[in-house]
Amino acid sequence: MLTAMRVTDRVVWNHGGATSQLSCPAFPHVINVLSPASTYFTGVLHAIRATDPNASSVTILHADKGFGQDVAIGATQTASNLGFEVQVVPFKPYHAVETASSLPNADILLVAGNFNDELTVAPILLTRTWRAAAFVGAGVDEVLAPLGTLREGLLGPAQWVATAAPVPDEGPDSDWFVAKYRHVDGVDPPYPAAQAFAAGLLCARCLRDSGVSTDTAQLDAAYKLICTTLYGGFRLDPVSGLQVGHQVLIVQWQKGVRHVVWPPEQAERPLLYPLARRGV
Repeated sequence: MLTAMRVTDRVVWNHGGATSQLSCPAFPHVINVLSPASTYFTGVLHAIRATDPNASSVTILHADKGFGQDVAIGATQTASNLGFEVQVVPFKPYHAVETASSLPNADILLVAGNFNDELTVAPILLTRTWRAAAFVGAGVDEVLAPLGTLREGLLGPAQWVATAAPVPDEGPDSDWFVAKYRHVDGVDPPYPAAQAFAAGLLCARCLRDSGVSTDTAQLDAAYKLICTTLYGGFRLDPVSGLQVGHQVLIVQWQKGVRHVVWPPEQAERPLLYPLARRGV
């Protein structure tokens, strides 16, 4: 997305790039549908603080560039704001294992890297006694599936979960979308499909509101728009241009199934805490 946006000055509805770098003033022509990566662990930390006021420390293991760094910056700020002592440990992509052996202990473990690094390092880290552990890859079904029962209790971020989707005031609801997608493709829609569909709904709404299709009119309409689609809320920050209306969901693996546990108004199950002790 960053590469594409650097070679166009046309308005682009961004429904696939979660990087916080797609913001103003560098990218004033981007309309962000997604929550930025910097918010991926915000809900994890709020859920734990609400459950355990005595949890005191967080260790963040993250790739030292790109997406992992973006996630870590936001998590560090949120953890500090909530009164956690924070230890941040970066690693070079594809070198997480070398760093994991010396990772300091803490109440909470947060891991953000490419999926290969997360899958490789998880068996090493999850034999230790964390009160809670969250991996970016735990937010989707397939990434950490090879862990088997070791995935139990893990937390992760999810941009969209069909069963926890809000009631929209713009466009059809989640049940309609899931049924139509199944009819066409034979399977349930993945979250990127919901993101793309929501972008289409929002673009159409801005066309109706503005009455014209110029880039300037689309931007003006998007910055004025506050609504909810089946994907979630939509509201752009007037200064940064980042998405602030949509909230990242936090899921937890409970008995082999992914359930939303935060925010409270969309939770399907209560948070299981602390993390069960795991044998080596």
